[in-house]
Amino acid sequence: MKTSITIGTTVNVPVEKVWDCWNTPEHIYQWNNASPYWHTLAAKNDLRIGGRFSFTMAAKDGSFSFDFGGTYTEVILHQRISYTMNDGRTAEVLFQANGNLTVISEMFEPESINPAEMQQAGWQAILDNFKRYTESI
Repeated sequence: MKTSITIGTTVNVPVEKVWDCWNTPEHIYQWNNASPYWHTLAAKNDLRIGGRFSFTMAAKDGSFSFDFGGTYTEVILHQRISYTMNDGRTAEVLFQANGNLTVISEMFEPESINPAEMQQAGWQAILDNFKRYTESI
């Protein structure tokens, strides 16, 4: 992985539930947004090496949308997911089980259009939303 940005959180639920919420489209629809003004319109996930994922994120006012997707390069149940995004950048998500807590660390290569700080804040906001959602169900 080239220069990467790292974000993380601790989710107050066991890793099995974290894994399910992270990877199941029904859950992805609920947490995959950086603010209340955005939502996920489509979520497909084929969680296996060589499998593909695709999420369509959109502003609720209809002003903008984009697709985020890629191909899985490594999947280790309840531990690690690595993937290559459609634009060639790579990312890795680590899940560290600790009883009823799960520490998530996410590393990704930034794109060159937006400032790194903005990308870090956006990805962290989505991860924070994941934490809130997963702890609430």
